[in-house]
Amino acid sequence: MRIWKHRPGIVQLQALIWIAVLLLIFFSLLPMDGFLKSVIYTIVNSASYAIIIYGNILVLYPVLYQRKKFVWYGLSVAFFLIATGILRGYASITLYQHFLLIKTAPVNLLTLLGYVPGGVLIYILSLVFRVAIAYFTLKQQTEEILLQKSQAELNLLKSQVQPHFLFNTLNNIYYKVYKVDPLSAGLIERLSDIMRYFVDESPKDVVPLATEVAFIENYMALEKIRIRHGASVSFEKAYNPETRIPPMLLMTFVENIFKHGIDKSRKQNQITISLIQKDGYLLFKTSNRKIASIVSNQTSGFGIANLTQRLKMLYGSNFELAIDKEGESYNAFLKIPLL
Repeated sequence: MRIWKHRPGIVQLQALIWIAVLLLIFFSLLPMDGFLKSVIYTIVNSASYAIIIYGNILVLYPVLYQRKKFVWYGLSVAFFLIATGILRGYASITLYQHFLLIKTAPVNLLTLLGYVPGGVLIYILSLVFRVAIAYFTLKQQTEEILLQKSQAELNLLKSQVQPHFLFNTLNNIYYKVYKVDPLSAGLIERLSDIMRYFVDESPKDVVPLATEVAFIENYMALEKIRIRHGASVSFEKAYNPETRIPPMLLMTFVENIFKHGIDKSRKQNQITISLIQKDGYLLFKTSNRKIASIVSNQTSGFGIANLTQRLKMLYGSNFELAIDKEGESYNAFLKIPLL
């Protein structure tokens, strides 16, 4: 039973309850039994109450009852109450004889068993005590969750301020540059769209396929300006723009092409991409010329391994992923079911 561990508020509440119990027992006995006898009775009985309550809610209940061992739980409770009652009776009689010099009848098992019934009520109260602690624990957890939610919303608001400030700034730069160099302004616009995709779309579970394709095209346009002689991209598309797929699912292949499949010294870098929607599946193919010096990086990088793991999590075994690195071309093929 760990419902109050590491929760100071619950521990403090229990301490207050036990202090109240001790004072109530002591002052209710004091007028009739005197100071010393009231102290002995209060200590012995409060200790036995605590043993029954915590023995049940910390050990017996979670170890046996919550594991559906009901018979063993019932037998253990009965034995536990009998043992606790006998110990309480023996401690009370011994302490009375020692400190109060009271002569009592010889201690026998029948006398000690007379202390057992009082423990039954305490056992019932232990269940109520557990429910009360669970309630206050749940209440405290709820308050903590609400506080964390408020903090997360505040942090989200803060995180959104900076990107949107940057987007607005890029838009202002775009209009300034457009008057002088429309081509460069177009690249700034693509960069803004890519950043907006990362902020607004990539955290989602699924995005429209048209949005994903626009992101890929913006990425390729920006990558092409880094290539000295450019690159020729053939992108065949046949799909429903409203079809939805998980974000960044197709990007690994395109990124690999520009990282590992472009020879900046060549005047011709041919890239072929095909995205076809057919019979409830999405077919994605890429092809590019291999570069001997870095082919191993393209075929064994973490990108494909991570993508494979993600595909397994999303589709189980209901997908096809094939890499063909034979010959002079590097070909990749992905087939996934549509949502």
